[in-house]
Amino acid sequence: MINGPRETLKRARKLRTEMSLPEMMLWRVLRSRPGGFKYRRQHPAGIYILDFYCPVVRLAIEVDGQAHDGEIAAKSDAVRTDFLRSQHVATLRIPATAIMTNLESAVTRIIEVCKERAMKISERQGKPPVPLHHPADGPPPRSGEDRL
Repeated sequence: MINGPRETLKRARKLRTEMSLPEMMLWRVLRSRPGGFKYRRQHPAGIYILDFYCPVVRLAIEVDGQAHDGEIAAKSDAVRTDFLRSQHVATLRIPATAIMTNLESAVTRIIEVCKERAMKISERQGKPPVPLHHPADGPPPRSGEDRL
Protein backbone atom coordinates (compact mmCIF):
# COMPACT_ATOMS: atom_id res chain seq x y z
CA MET A 1 0.00 0.00 0.00
CA ILE A 2 1.23 3.47 -0.84
CA ASN A 3 0.99 6.16 1.82
CA GLY A 4 2.81 9.26 2.99
CA PRO A 5 4.29 11.11 5.96
CA ARG A 6 2.17 12.34 8.85
CA GLU A 7 1.90 15.90 7.49
CA THR A 8 0.60 14.63 4.16
CA LEU A 9 -1.94 12.48 5.98
CA LYS A 10 -3.17 15.50 7.98
CA ARG A 11 -3.46 17.57 4.80
CA ALA A 12 -5.37 14.73 3.07
CA ARG A 13 -7.88 14.57 5.92
CA LYS A 14 -8.43 18.31 5.64
CA LEU A 15 -8.86 18.12 1.86
CA ARG A 16 -11.62 15.50 2.27
CA THR A 17 -13.79 18.27 3.71
CA GLU A 18 -12.86 20.72 0.93
CA MET A 19 -13.50 18.68 -2.21
CA SER A 20 -14.41 20.49 -5.43
CA LEU A 21 -17.84 20.00 -7.02
CA PRO A 22 -16.54 17.54 -9.68
CA GLU A 23 -14.71 15.58 -6.98
CA MET A 24 -17.86 15.44 -4.83
CA MET A 25 -19.95 14.29 -7.80
CA LEU A 26 -17.46 11.55 -8.64
CA TRP A 27 -17.09 10.47 -5.00
CA ARG A 28 -20.86 10.00 -4.65
CA VAL A 29 -20.61 7.34 -7.34
CA LEU A 30 -17.22 5.82 -6.47
CA ARG A 31 -18.11 5.27 -2.82
CA SER A 32 -20.69 2.68 -3.93
CA ARG A 33 -17.82 0.60 -5.41
CA PRO A 34 -18.85 0.51 -9.07
CA GLY A 35 -17.47 -2.49 -10.93
CA GLY A 36 -16.72 -4.11 -7.56
CA PHE A 37 -13.66 -1.92 -6.97
CA LYS A 38 -13.06 -0.01 -3.75
CA TYR A 39 -11.84 3.56 -4.01
CA ARG A 40 -10.32 5.98 -1.51
CA ARG A 41 -10.58 9.75 -1.70
CA GLN A 42 -7.78 12.20 -0.98
CA HIS A 43 -5.30 9.38 -0.45
CA PRO A 44 -1.71 10.25 0.63
CA ALA A 45 1.04 8.95 -1.65
CA GLY A 46 4.48 10.12 -0.59
CA ILE A 47 4.38 13.92 -0.53
CA TYR A 48 1.36 13.91 -2.87
CA ILE A 49 -2.35 13.53 -2.26
CA LEU A 50 -4.28 11.58 -4.87
CA ASP A 51 -7.82 12.73 -5.63
CA PHE A 52 -8.95 9.08 -5.73
CA TYR A 53 -7.10 5.80 -5.47
CA CYS A 54 -8.08 2.21 -6.23
CA PRO A 55 -5.61 0.15 -4.17
CA VAL A 56 -6.35 -3.32 -5.59
CA VAL A 57 -5.28 -2.26 -9.10
CA ARG A 58 -2.91 0.53 -7.99
CA LEU A 59 -4.69 3.25 -9.96
CA ALA A 60 -4.61 6.95 -9.10
CA ILE A 61 -7.55 8.95 -10.49
CA GLU A 62 -6.88 12.65 -10.83
CA VAL A 63 -9.61 15.19 -11.53
CA ASP A 64 -7.97 17.88 -13.66
CA GLY A 65 -9.53 21.31 -13.25
CA GLN A 66 -8.16 24.77 -13.94
CA ALA A 67 -5.33 24.25 -11.45
CA HIS A 68 -3.83 21.72 -13.88
CA ASP A 69 -3.78 24.13 -16.82
CA GLY A 70 -0.53 25.77 -17.87
CA GLU A 71 3.08 24.80 -18.38
CA ILE A 72 4.13 24.86 -14.72
CA ALA A 73 1.21 22.64 -13.70
CA ALA A 74 1.98 20.24 -16.55
CA LYS A 75 5.58 19.87 -15.36
CA SER A 76 4.42 19.34 -11.78
CA ASP A 77 1.89 16.73 -12.93
CA ALA A 78 4.63 14.94 -14.92
CA VAL A 79 6.89 14.75 -11.86
CA ARG A 80 3.99 13.42 -9.78
CA THR A 81 3.13 10.82 -12.45
CA ASP A 82 6.77 9.71 -12.62
CA PHE A 83 6.85 9.27 -8.83
CA LEU A 84 3.64 7.24 -8.90
CA ARG A 85 4.95 5.12 -11.79
CA SER A 86 8.07 4.38 -9.71
CA GLN A 87 5.68 3.05 -7.04
CA HIS A 88 3.87 0.91 -9.69
CA VAL A 89 0.81 3.16 -9.60
CA ALA A 90 -0.82 4.20 -12.88
CA THR A 91 -2.49 7.58 -13.23
CA LEU A 92 -5.81 8.22 -14.96
CA ARG A 93 -6.54 11.90 -15.55
CA ILE A 94 -10.13 12.98 -16.05
CA PRO A 95 -11.00 16.59 -16.91
CA ALA A 96 -13.38 18.19 -14.40
CA THR A 97 -15.55 19.32 -17.30
CA ALA A 98 -16.00 15.68 -18.38
CA ILE A 99 -17.30 14.82 -14.91
CA MET A 100 -19.62 17.82 -14.88
CA THR A 101 -21.06 17.14 -18.33
CA ASN A 102 -21.08 13.33 -18.48
CA LEU A 103 -20.48 11.69 -15.11
CA GLU A 104 -21.69 8.27 -16.26
CA SER A 105 -19.16 8.17 -19.09
CA ALA A 106 -16.33 9.17 -16.72
CA VAL A 107 -17.27 6.41 -14.27
CA THR A 108 -17.51 3.88 -17.10
CA ARG A 109 -13.98 4.79 -18.18
CA ILE A 110 -12.67 4.41 -14.63
CA ILE A 111 -14.23 0.94 -14.36
CA GLU A 112 -12.77 -0.07 -17.75
CA VAL A 113 -9.27 0.96 -16.70
CA CYS A 114 -9.62 -0.85 -13.36
CA LYS A 115 -10.75 -4.04 -15.12
CA GLU A 116 -7.87 -3.81 -17.63
CA ARG A 117 -5.36 -3.39 -14.81
CA ALA A 118 -6.93 -6.26 -12.83
CA MET A 119 -6.56 -8.54 -15.86
CA LYS A 120 -2.92 -7.54 -16.35
CA ILE A 121 -2.15 -8.13 -12.67
CA SER A 122 -3.82 -11.56 -12.82
CA GLU A 123 -1.86 -12.49 -15.96
CA ARG A 124 1.43 -11.46 -14.36
CA GLN A 125 0.68 -13.56 -11.31
CA GLY A 126 -0.37 -16.52 -13.48
CA LYS A 127 -3.84 -16.67 -11.92
CA PRO A 128 -7.18 -16.38 -13.65
CA PRO A 129 -9.06 -13.19 -12.70
CA VAL A 130 -11.36 -13.57 -9.73
CA PRO A 131 -14.96 -13.01 -10.78
CA LEU A 132 -16.66 -10.18 -8.97
CA HIS A 133 -19.39 -11.09 -6.50
CA HIS A 134 -22.90 -10.03 -7.41
CA PRO A 135 -25.01 -9.43 -4.26
CA ALA A 136 -28.22 -10.37 -6.10
CA ASP A 137 -26.84 -13.90 -6.56
CA GLY A 138 -26.68 -14.45 -2.80
CA PRO A 139 -23.58 -14.81 -0.66
CA PRO A 140 -20.37 -16.08 -2.24
CA PRO A 141 -19.54 -19.77 -1.73
CA ARG A 142 -17.34 -20.65 1.22
CA SER A 143 -13.76 -21.55 0.60
CA GLY A 144 -13.56 -25.04 -0.92
CA GLU A 145 -17.23 -25.10 -2.00
CA ASP A 146 -18.37 -24.99 -5.58
CA ARG A 147 -21.43 -23.15 -6.71
CA LEU A 148 -23.87 -25.07 -8.92
